Amino acid sequence: MALSYKARRRWSLVILLVAMPLYVIVALNIVALFERPSMLVELLIYVGLGVAWVLPLKSIFKGVGQADPDAKSDDSSRLD
Repeated sequence: MALSYKARRRWSLVILLVAMPLYVIVALNIVALFERPSMLVELLIYVGLGVAWVLPLKSIFKGVGQADPDAKSDDSSRLD
């Protein structure tokens, strides 16, 4: 079942305000468990983790910044 525009918008807000900070804390703790082999390896780990969170959530964020496609347009009430 596909989520409606309003549901995707609400879920995206919850993800960005609640889940993202938690994900950042977990990612930092995971990286802190390993010794720092080099700055480049650490950077690659952060970039990988930064991309990994968005892949499963791509469908929720897609089109959220656009106007609601299900909303009725007010063009019929306009007088030109």
